[in-house]
Amino acid sequence: MTEFVFYTIAVGLCAFALLSVTVGDVFHSAVWLTFTLLSVAGVYFLLGAPFIGVIQVLVYVGGIMTLFIFAIKLTANIGDARIRQFTRQLWPGAVLAAVLLAFLLAVIRANAWSARALPPVQGPDLKEIGTELLTRYLLPFEFISLLLLAALVGAIVIGKVKK
Repeated sequence: MTEFVFYTIAVGLCAFALLSVTVGDVFHSAVWLTFTLLSVAGVYFLLGAPFIGVIQVLVYVGGIMTLFIFAIKLTANIGDARIRQFTRQLWPGAVLAAVLLAFLLAVIRANAWSARALPPVQGPDLKEIGTELLTRYLLPFEFISLLLLAALVGAIVIGKVKK
C-alpha cells in the first residue's frame, strides 16, 4: 500500500512539475508549482520526516508561493503576463534538460543502491516543537505573524489600481 501511495504521489509530482513549466500563463504556472511543492511535502511525510514536510508546507507553499502569486497579481497590469512557449530559448533548454537527464540516469545506474533500514532519528518531534513554539516562543511567533500581515496590507495598498 505504501508503494502505491508513493508512486501515486511521484506521478502527480512529475505531472505537476511538467505542467508548471509548460503552461502559457504565469499565474497558472505558479499554481502548478504550488501543487508540485505540496507533492514534495507528501513525499517527506511518506518517508517519515514530518518536520521537514511541515516546514515545506509552511515555508514554500504558505510563504514563498503566496508571495509569488501576490507578485504576479500585483504586476499583472505592468506588462504582458503571458509566456511564449516556443521561443529561441526552447531548443537550447530542451537539449540541456536532455543532457542533465542522461547524466542523472547514468549516475543512478552506476551506483548500487541498498535497501537497508536506517536507525530511527532521535530528536524533538512535532508535538514538542509545537509546544515550544506556542508557549516559550509565543511572542516572537506572533510578532512575525503581525509583520507578515503588515507586509501583505502594504503590498495591497501599493498595488492598488487608482482610477
